[in-house]
Amino acid sequence: MTKKTVSIDELISVIIKAIDNVKGEDIQLLDLREIDNTVCDYFIICSGNSNTQVNAISGAIQKIVSKELKDKPWHVEGQNNSEWVLMDYVNVVVHIFQKHVREFYDIESLWGDAKVTQINPV
Repeated sequence: MTKKTVSIDELISVIIKAIDNVKGEDIQLLDLREIDNTVCDYFIICSGNSNTQVNAISGAIQKIVSKELKDKPWHVEGQNNSEWVLMDYVNVVVHIFQKHVREFYDIESLWGDAKVTQINPV
């Protein structure tokens, strides 16, 4: 059985759907492809209101991506304290923050050269 190749657009779409399903907030897509020496092509950044919600977002992403695309993250970190969970899908890295932690690190500013798309799910 050959593994289905998942397009980056499909992966982004399914991740955003999963975030929206558990009411993740302030979803932004950062396109890093035009920036030299980046670790991936895209960041997806979102916020949750508590460590419970951050965990729920992370779990929803893993469950829905696994179910719909038969893919799983290469690496996940930060689930112990659930203030900032990073999920690495190789070309797409998802950052799930509690609001105060997101404001503190402000990674959107660190990647100021990236093309930013604010996602407003339906």
